[in-house]
Amino acid sequence: MNRFMILDKYLLRQFFPIFFIAISMFVFLLLLIDLFANLVRYMNNEVPISTILQITLHFIPKSVSYALPISLLFAAAYTLGDLYAKNELTSIFSTGIPFWRFSISLLVVGLTVSILSFFLDDVIVIPTLKTKNMLSRIALNQHITETNSDIVIKAKEGRVIYSVDYFDFDRLVINGVNIVEMNEKGEFLSQIRAPSAKWEETHWEFRNAVIYQYDESEILRVRPLHITVDYDEHPDIFRRSSVIFQELPAKDAKLLIKDLRASGLPYYAAMTDYYHRYSFSATSFVVMMLSVSMGGRFRKNILLMSLFTSLVAAVVYYIAEMLSMTMAGLDYIHPFVGAWFPVCIFIIIGVLLIRSAKT
Repeated sequence: MNRFMILDKYLLRQFFPIFFIAISMFVFLLLLIDLFANLVRYMNNEVPISTILQITLHFIPKSVSYALPISLLFAAAYTLGDLYAKNELTSIFSTGIPFWRFSISLLVVGLTVSILSFFLDDVIVIPTLKTKNMLSRIALNQHITETNSDIVIKAKEGRVIYSVDYFDFDRLVINGVNIVEMNEKGEFLSQIRAPSAKWEETHWEFRNAVIYQYDESEILRVRPLHITVDYDEHPDIFRRSSVIFQELPAKDAKLLIKDLRASGLPYYAAMTDYYHRYSFSATSFVVMMLSVSMGGRFRKNILLMSLFTSLVAAVVYYIAEMLSMTMAGLDYIHPFVGAWFPVCIFIIIGVLLIRSAKT
């Protein structure tokens, strides 16, 4: 046991310096790409340097999220390739230690990073990215904010349509209310008009509402509407209809999908993105398995070949993920399958490659 612990510590001491150098390099590169992609627009709008710096700083967490998988892949491939080039892996193999046992500490690192990355994305990356996008839009005079006017919402699986002139987010009051109800066949049932409605904890309380309905003689009649407890769509459905899905934390994103589904609106693309948040966090573990599985397989140009094959495997993984996500977004396959299928397949491939690795 002590022998294994010594080897684990030694491997991690070789791995982490390379990892920190790699992630610093990739984060810096991503920040430069984002900066130069918008530099001309910053100059045209005379954006102050302090604002540009603030936007760049808020992009650091997202850059770290992007850079984590590729940094882990690079560091693992480099570390194992360097050990093999120095004949240190050969010495370890000669003691009878299996390659999978020697590299298990790297797999634990990849698994740990995958678990933590989801929570870091939800708590830090998404809020800072939202702030970065807001600052960028303001600096470039692209004022896209949460709208509270001319809102149209579908509810009850599309059978109830709300048309609202204005929604007061603070007082939870909707003004200029027009509600159309239809049956399951899409045939008109009634129409409600009201100057305003206020949210009363469990339902909307309408003011001076009237309802248009056909009577038994199929004549359209109008009468006052007094009981409105059936209209219980939560106020957040009006707010969430105007937000950007990618800027929502997982809890709010799930609620938005629920609203879209209940409203009869397309929700597969949003659900696919939601599941992808979880599957993307597993990318660090997947690329670490691919990188480790390539270690110790080459006798010539060991470092170069390890890096090259690891990168090729990672590119194939990302392409498979992109195709799977596209198919899920277009409703060809279930969103859960689209998000997790590449992860499961490449984990299986990684396990098989590690088991067949040279010892």
